[in-house]
Amino acid sequence: MPQDLLILDVRPAGGQSADVLIRDGQIAAVGTIGAADGAAVLDGGGALLLPGLVEAHTHLDKTLWGMGWHKHSAGPRLIDKIENERRIRRETGIDPDRQSARQVAQSLRMGTTHIRSHVDVDTEVGLAGIEGVMAMRERLKAVIDVQIVAFPQSGLLIRPGTLELLDRAMALGAEVVGGLDPCAIDRDPKGHLDAIFGLAEKHGRPLDIHLHEPGEMGAFSLELIIERTRAHGMQGKVTVSHGFCLGMPDVDQARRLIADLARERIAVMTTGPASRPAPPVKQCVEAGIVVCGGSDGIRDSWNPYGNGDMLERAMLIGLRNNFRLDEEIELALDVCSHGGATVMGLDSYGLAVGCAADLLLVPGDTPAEAVVARPADRTVIKRGKVVVRNGELTEPVA
Repeated sequence: MPQDLLILDVRPAGGQSADVLIRDGQIAAVGTIGAADGAAVLDGGGALLLPGLVEAHTHLDKTLWGMGWHKHSAGPRLIDKIENERRIRRETGIDPDRQSARQVAQSLRMGTTHIRSHVDVDTEVGLAGIEGVMAMRERLKAVIDVQIVAFPQSGLLIRPGTLELLDRAMALGAEVVGGLDPCAIDRDPKGHLDAIFGLAEKHGRPLDIHLHEPGEMGAFSLELIIERTRAHGMQGKVTVSHGFCLGMPDVDQARRLIADLARERIAVMTTGPASRPAPPVKQCVEAGIVVCGGSDGIRDSWNPYGNGDMLERAMLIGLRNNFRLDEEIELALDVCSHGGATVMGLDSYGLAVGCAADLLLVPGDTPAEAVVARPADRTVIKRGKVVVRNGELTEPVA
């Protein structure tokens, strides 16, 4: 049984100073406590107390983190990146277990306590990525929660046999069915969506669909996703990742799509991309859409950038949406915390009594300042145990 922990002098979400008592991995009390028999004591020193950050979209199985600098060589098109990735995967011999552990260690240092990872399934790699990430999450379950999306990165219908592999991945224990650009990659939107919605229905699991398709093409695919969500009764169980088409120039059409997404309770994930149109976060949230945030690939063959810092991701989302006011910056942070928790179905997430003690302590006066300053001095608590102190892991992970 874990030892009780008493955290002294912290400011939950930037509010008044309080003590927090943790018992059996849960928040047991918040207020003026001062002492608790048998509890370890952590002096918060007036730090901000935030819920552990949520990385709601990444690719743990194929990061190159810790493998030395890799010269970026991907071409401009999506299919170029997919083919380049398959080549690099063969040449470098990426070990999904080892690499996912390395990224998890980095994410923990930055304050992330929950991750949703899309893991490649195709006829070349088979289920090796799924099995590797599953082995890692079992080994590190005391310090991180990882949810796996079985993801047909190389296409579904254009690579016969992939659907059967996705089915096996779900049977192995992947929690979410993944999809990818029904028009642009598979060139069969009806067939692709029939397949993944059918798989989700068979296994009783949610869906998370990469939708990079821009403009009218993306809008068409999104309309089909909305129709199928309604037809299958999957409201609240579908996420559209990226959703670049929601940033299309035709703002009236985008507004209609946003209203339809809200009506069917379809969530949206954004990275706050610098080079693509992006979903307007504030408009989506005001319409009632759950918006979550993710880093996407971190130091992989697609992208040389990224460090797993969801405070930095909140900053990037804020910049992309021209957020300047404190409450707007805090909305970007909410996307990278509560929004991701909602999408991942984390019922006991937050700072209230009874919530899981998955917490982040950082210096600063307000949550907005934490996003802007992104201090290196971070203390992370997972299940009531200090796993990162002053930005360093308390025990080896990777």
